[in-house]
Amino acid sequence: MERPASTHVDIASPHPRGRFGLRRLIEPHLPPTLVPRALGWAGCFGGLAFLLFLIQVYTGVLLLMYYKADPARAWDSVTFIKSNVQMGWLIQRVHAVCADMMIALVLMHMARVAYYRIYRSPREYHWLSGVALLVLTTSMAFTGYLLPWTNLSYWAVSVGTEIPGAIPVVGDDLAAWLRRGPLVSGETLGFFYALHVSVLPATIVLGMLVHYIMIRRTGISKPL
Repeated sequence: MERPASTHVDIASPHPRGRFGLRRLIEPHLPPTLVPRALGWAGCFGGLAFLLFLIQVYTGVLLLMYYKADPARAWDSVTFIKSNVQMGWLIQRVHAVCADMMIALVLMHMARVAYYRIYRSPREYHWLSGVALLVLTTSMAFTGYLLPWTNLSYWAVSVGTEIPGAIPVVGDDLAAWLRRGPLVSGETLGFFYALHVSVLPATIVLGMLVHYIMIRRTGISKPL
């Protein structure tokens, strides 16, 4: 009498394609990509910058629960976060330090691309989108610097918004548009707050998505 064929069931993974079948929908659009063996750790700068952006979003949402974008209450709300909110000082510090680290990582990522000349065809649009992301990243850090509404941040933004004023013809109008008036004021704080928490993060997410799609289409260039 023949023995019936055994049916092996892997109880360790009852859903090999995912519980909801999402992998089956996603995998055809995200095929595996070969990575050059000589890529090394320097190829992680872009991914680390993206990780810091996620940390920025998470810590920023926590800070928004207590921050008040009002010239009369902004500094007090930041002081309250650092002094009275449990672990608030740590969240605020992580948010501030990660902003500097994110800019440094984006610069290091672009320096590597420039050194290996990865910006050449067919990847020249990668470089242009990276420059745009660098501008957006520094803009988000600059707008966030004013939010504590301290003397240092006030005068730093006053000096920083003077830089576009040096542009011929449109410089004065551009500086006034950034300040929402002739001088840095409460209107500037509200404008920078809106840019920092909504406009710039959404634009950065869109730019990262475009950057990622281009990398998926052309692949990663092998270093020289």
